[in-house]
Amino acid sequence: METAGCALCLLMVAFQASVLLNAECPTCAPGFKYDMLMRVSRKHLKPGTVLGQVGFTDGTDRTRFLFSSDNSRFSVQTDGTLMGLKTTVDVRLMYQRRSPEIAHHNIEHYLSDHSNQQHLAEMESLAEVPVLYFPKTKGLRRKREWVVPHINVPENNRGPFPQKITNIRSSEAKFKRIFYSITGPGADQPPIDLFTIDKNTGVLFVTQPLDRESQARYVFQAHAVADGLGNVEKPMEIVVNVLDQNDNKPVFTQAVFVGQVSEASPKGFEICTVNATDKDDPNTDGGIVHYRILSQNPQLSSVPLFAINEVTGVIYISDIGLDREKWPKYTLWIQAADTNGEGLRAEAHVIITVTDSNDNAPVYTQRTYKAEVEENHHLGHKVIKMVITDGDEPHTPAWNAKFRIVGGDPGGLFSVTTGSNKQEGIITNVKSLDFEANSKHTFLVAVENEVPFAVPLPTATATVVVNVKDVNEPPVFNPETKIVTKPEDLVPNSEVTQYTATDPDTARSQTVQYKVISDPAGWLNISKDKGVIRVRSSMDRESRFVRDNSYTALIGAYDNDESPATGTGTLIIRLQDVNDNAPAIEERAIKVCNMEPAEHLLTVTDRDGPGFGAPYAVSLHGTSKTNWTAKMNSNKTGIILNLATELPSGDYVVLLSVSDNQGLDQESTLQAKVCDCTGENVTCQWSVAGGADLPVILGILGGILLLLVLVLLLLLFARRRKVAKNEPLLQEDIRDNVYIYNEEGGSEDDNQSFDLGVLRRALDNQPEVLRNEVVPSFMPAPQYRPRPANLDDIGTFIDDNLKAADSDPTAPPYDSLLVFNYEGGGSGAGSLSSLDSSSSGDQDYNSLNEWGPRFKKLADMCGGGEDDVL
Repeated sequence: METAGCALCLLMVAFQASVLLNAECPTCAPGFKYDMLMRVSRKHLKPGTVLGQVGFTDGTDRTRFLFSSDNSRFSVQTDGTLMGLKTTVDVRLMYQRRSPEIAHHNIEHYLSDHSNQQHLAEMESLAEVPVLYFPKTKGLRRKREWVVPHINVPENNRGPFPQKITNIRSSEAKFKRIFYSITGPGADQPPIDLFTIDKNTGVLFVTQPLDRESQARYVFQAHAVADGLGNVEKPMEIVVNVLDQNDNKPVFTQAVFVGQVSEASPKGFEICTVNATDKDDPNTDGGIVHYRILSQNPQLSSVPLFAINEVTGVIYISDIGLDREKWPKYTLWIQAADTNGEGLRAEAHVIITVTDSNDNAPVYTQRTYKAEVEENHHLGHKVIKMVITDGDEPHTPAWNAKFRIVGGDPGGLFSVTTGSNKQEGIITNVKSLDFEANSKHTFLVAVENEVPFAVPLPTATATVVVNVKDVNEPPVFNPETKIVTKPEDLVPNSEVTQYTATDPDTARSQTVQYKVISDPAGWLNISKDKGVIRVRSSMDRESRFVRDNSYTALIGAYDNDESPATGTGTLIIRLQDVNDNAPAIEERAIKVCNMEPAEHLLTVTDRDGPGFGAPYAVSLHGTSKTNWTAKMNSNKTGIILNLATELPSGDYVVLLSVSDNQGLDQESTLQAKVCDCTGENVTCQWSVAGGADLPVILGILGGILLLLVLVLLLLLFARRRKVAKNEPLLQEDIRDNVYIYNEEGGSEDDNQSFDLGVLRRALDNQPEVLRNEVVPSFMPAPQYRPRPANLDDIGTFIDDNLKAADSDPTAPPYDSLLVFNYEGGGSGAGSLSSLDSSSSGDQDYNSLNEWGPRFKKLADMCGGGEDDVL
């Protein structure tokens, strides 16, 4: 190449591959892969340099063939590798397949020197534009697999435009005139005419600069049409990739980044992260961002306090030495650059605030705190408040205090919480304090901060002394609920139990006394000093005050302090049943036919327990034995009653006696209405002698009643006339009348005796039938005591029966006893007779005479007339 006059030489190299056609695939034609292959190289090629790869197939799976060449400068290996045999320079290597039928390849080899630069440029221009052939098909099957390569076009190309990017050809162009066109996005769709094609030559152009950040890929179709014959090729997909150029600099997501770091943070502590983005391709250096710190303000030493991870943007502490009290804030200037930190750049700054660390321990304002609390005070009572100080920044976790009890409170009687201002410890009691158990409590309270100390510091403690003040406590029953079992027939004044309490105030000399607080039935008495409970009146297990065989009373115990305290205990008496209630028949009346009467089943009940109930026995008394039959049913719990003889219609009384399994019986009466009927359908039609029906009788009674009403009206009318006639006489003859209402008895000295027989008769003659019918089924009937034989017990008899009458809804008013208190022997007000009406002055009362006869008497009294003496 050093010889300037060297002429241009054209070497044609032809090589041929030996092919054995596959007899089983006669339609598969052998051939080279490329129609033409061009290679341009300006380098000196040494012997053995690989120039390219010859692609050949014989339609089978074979990969090695025998190639021959007509140029001694080149050789082709069996795998298709093309190598140079002699030193050559400026090689332009072109492969071209002349026809599908001939399996040989032409190589055009150009040797040139620098004297023919124009021809070299033309050849380079041809070499720089790739040629894309439409894939060849035979029928519906491709002759061989074709892969259309993508076209790569760099963005931001400066032109000139339109600029050639590829050459699209059809193999049919050798035989026909072909016209080329493109369709799709970038061609005839938006963006329209971004790509154009020369319809005659098939050269594809781009008409303006591309922007990868706007669109990185274009896909459209290329078409080949023969003149007058239509499509000669199937549409070919063209893919244009826009190659990225470093045309975008990094951009920080924030202009100012903010971070915080504690002054006691260790080396390597991460403070914050900065972030910048680049629109360029992230798979290229132009899209990868690197960070670095440009400067720090203030710059305190030669060693920087902060560093940044150049890839992640994390800012961390690189050296110790932060001091919030000296420099509470730092400013860093950060750079972000692409292309390994040497390309396009952007800057931002970071403000780092140094926060306070917990390097000052809280301290109590005093070492000992004392307080006094009454025993048994309500829980949560504030005992004492402790105050501390802290040198750290106020209202930060390093300044906020928290307290804990570290010793001296094994029972967990107290708790400590932090006050609202975070500088106070408030002690409260969470359990009741007992002076007798411990009159003084001493414990330690430690104080710390919400965050640990940044450096080793001592923990402050304070001593708290709580003195318990003694108060009068109520006596305590042991047990709080006492259960005893007694028979219900205990005689009055019998001892039930002794229920005592102890006074917890051991430091005081106090006695305990007792009283009954709640005794619903009034059955109990308790001794004031010893707590012995006795029967006051007879108990009854069947009483309405007894639930589940248990009677409950509330007993009180109080001390003799100036302000007595009362404690209570519950006494439960489980009453054992005794056979004190005879069985009774519930039914009071029945109706029965006198002809072929039906049996009646009467229900028998016994208020006693199961041991004193069924089986029952029944018997008839008097005339009932003749007219009626009674027997027990199969299980001895009910009475089967039937009419034995045919009786005239009317009302009858059946006397029955029912006894329990212990023989305790009671006579019961049953009102039976006998009617003129047959069987079970009892229908009573009442009539009187002479055959008069009931409606006739009612009509007669109504007439008599109407006559009586008329007589009363006449009498009233006659009396009114008489009163009107005598009215003037009454007006002239007015006198004072003295009315005697009642005599309530004398004072305590009055020896007047009262007849108690009336009260006894009233109590003895209670209507038993009425009472049993009115009392609701869910309420037990009250129990009245019989009249005592000893008149000394008449007071207890009256009190007990009064209580029974108060709870008896059917008790008539005649069983009430009025008791009046003694009001004294005289009155300090004196007698009204001492009033002197003449002292009222000289007023003239004669004018009252003019007001009528009714005021004449008043005028005589006030004026001192002759009629002033009654």
